[in-house]
Amino acid sequence: MFETKNRNFLDRAIIVGFHDLMVSPAEASEHLSELQELMRTLGIPVIKEITVSLRNPSPKFLMGSGKAEEIANIAKEMKADSIVFDHDLSPSQQRNWEKFTKLCVIDRQEVILEIFARRASTREAVLQVELARMQYSLPRLTRAWTHFSRQTGGKFVKGAGEQQIEIDRRIIKHNISQLQKDLEEVKQQRITQRKKREKTSTPHAAIVGYTNAGKSSLLNKLTGAHVLVEDKLFATLDPTTRHFTLPNNQNILLTDTVGFVRKLPHALVDAFKSTLEEAVLADFIVHVLDISSQYVDEHWKTTLSVLSELGAGDKDIITVFNKSDVAEDPLLRSKLKALQPDGIFISAKTGLGLDKLVSEITRRTRNTTEIVRMRIPPARHDIIASTHKNGKVLDSKYDDDGTAELMVSIPKSLRRMFEEFICE
Repeated sequence: MFETKNRNFLDRAIIVGFHDLMVSPAEASEHLSELQELMRTLGIPVIKEITVSLRNPSPKFLMGSGKAEEIANIAKEMKADSIVFDHDLSPSQQRNWEKFTKLCVIDRQEVILEIFARRASTREAVLQVELARMQYSLPRLTRAWTHFSRQTGGKFVKGAGEQQIEIDRRIIKHNISQLQKDLEEVKQQRITQRKKREKTSTPHAAIVGYTNAGKSSLLNKLTGAHVLVEDKLFATLDPTTRHFTLPNNQNILLTDTVGFVRKLPHALVDAFKSTLEEAVLADFIVHVLDISSQYVDEHWKTTLSVLSELGAGDKDIITVFNKSDVAEDPLLRSKLKALQPDGIFISAKTGLGLDKLVSEITRRTRNTTEIVRMRIPPARHDIIASTHKNGKVLDSKYDDDGTAELMVSIPKSLRRMFEEFICE
């Protein structure tokens, strides 16, 4: 990984994108814009964007040697200290570029890994990210630029002996093995926590969407939470859950999840999934889209694709078009309505449209509960107490022998708990 402790260490980056038969120049430009935002999140300024037509990838530089020399000359003329590729580089390609340019050369994977490493706070997320970083670093031990935690000074490290590299390789393999064991323990703890949560009576909604779409702002506006809000990608990584009381006095849980992004590094898929587990466990999903982005339809597709991969593709979804206060184009609204006819236009910043969203959340919440009539014998005061704890008693009366007849609203997930006492 690249050095980050010294603020002035990397401060002039050139980013390089690619288009081919599968990726149009316009899409390549969009991907570069996103990479620039990722770099901004790390605090590294981008001084130049370059797009390359990639028809026949080269095993040495990914591109032809002529184009590689052209990029190296541009970097030298502009006094860049790093070149960042919006494409995965093999370990050998990375080494070739660093040897050729004498600069720090990284790819999109490494940028996202670094962001995740900075933002992870829960134990599982920290372990997942560290495992991904080590798996990424293992085949790259002979790079000129090494992981910042092993950096000892200077622009880049040279002359590592073969013996030292083998020692480092054994250390990393041992650490990978230990991290995998630690993660398995955390996974078992998470399974136990999930079982406890499945017993709760409170409906749960997960707020998902592309990174920087306004998910945290929406959670703050609805619940009065104080979740970090920044105009940066992955401003929040670990999920945050808050209680929210609906107009009908129904309490629900709202969870702000990590934002989605294109080209997520394969090594980070597990870490990403662990932070998005709230979406899988939720009763329904609030999908937030930033309509001020010209690529909102692509963001919509990306999010739905990831939800499907997570096993949450069949969840009930409320689509929310955020930032309506800055995007009032009627043609855009028509296009978005065609994309999602039931979508709700809001502004998490001004509160525009939030009343409609809350009404829809209330309606969807009703689908997670059911009203049942129950007859409970006088000896089962524990069941009566449980109905008050896990549901909402709408009506009650008692026979002369103390048998309780209750009309109760309970979560559908808890019906089995009361099945014995439910009257047909």
